[in-house]
Amino acid sequence: MALRVALFGQADFGRTCLDRLIEGGHEIAAVFAPPDTGRPDSLAARAAELGLPLTQRRYYQRKDGTPIPAALESYRKLYVDLNVLASFTAFIPPAIANAPKQKSICFHPSLLPRFRGGAALQWQIILGERESGVTIFVPDEGVDTGPIVVQKGGVEIGPEDTTGSLFFKKLSPLGVEAVVEAVNQIDAGTARLIPQDASRATFQGLVDDSVAAIDLERPAPEIDRLVRGCDPQPGAFVRFRGEPLRLYDARLEPGSGGEPGTVISIDEAALRLALRGAPLRVGRVRAERGKEAAREFAERTGLRAGDRLESG
Repeated sequence: MALRVALFGQADFGRTCLDRLIEGGHEIAAVFAPPDTGRPDSLAARAAELGLPLTQRRYYQRKDGTPIPAALESYRKLYVDLNVLASFTAFIPPAIANAPKQKSICFHPSLLPRFRGGAALQWQIILGERESGVTIFVPDEGVDTGPIVVQKGGVEIGPEDTTGSLFFKKLSPLGVEAVVEAVNQIDAGTARLIPQDASRATFQGLVDDSVAAIDLERPAPEIDRLVRGCDPQPGAFVRFRGEPLRLYDARLEPGSGGEPGTVISIDEAALRLALRGAPLRVGRVRAERGKEAAREFAERTGLRAGDRLESG
């Protein structure tokens, strides 16, 4: 047997899911991907290469939750068995999510019910979680609250992991396997839907600049987690000459720190910033000219050892 699937996704994660589902014998009725911005989305490019029906749109529902008529009408012509939401960030109205016989399954980069919400990856690092994993669940009217189909854990969040490395190096490959496993279970009729334990649930909001602003009075480990959790987006920041300076490729180093915000040293590899308890090594920064090596920024702006940066 095989399922007729509508795949909603983006980027390399969606592309890999697409290839694996095809390899597994499932029929892809259509692919839904975000509009191209600058360079083509890799899932959309792969769908076009394979000659699959492709829709690229940003919105599928209005602010009140009702479906956009054009999106609903084009979807209804597909007659699919299952929707697969593979790291898809647009909201899908119930009229689409619940339309197939097998409804929809959705990928989430945490061990639900912990870390519900759209910034699960960032908050796991920021709050010092030590283990992560992936969950495939059936979406319902809540935010990441539906029953679980497949869950895979045991992923260590290391002391140098960023949001980028946690997803691309660890959770993305595991997530593809979980998506394929869930689809195959549903196809075989062996899927067991497990309700989430609401007593264990946590929900965190989006990580914006109100979160990403660094308070230099906080302990070094807390600042380190914030910087890594905001890497690559939105970039945790201090201020240099009153303007935001976002920090990347950072890790704590041995040492006693110093007066918080003081630039300890700058060399070919990194800038070292004094914090309460330990120095922070910063490899790259982003200011008004975009991301660049910390050394290049220092040479360009005249930043030197002994200068003080301010809290964000």
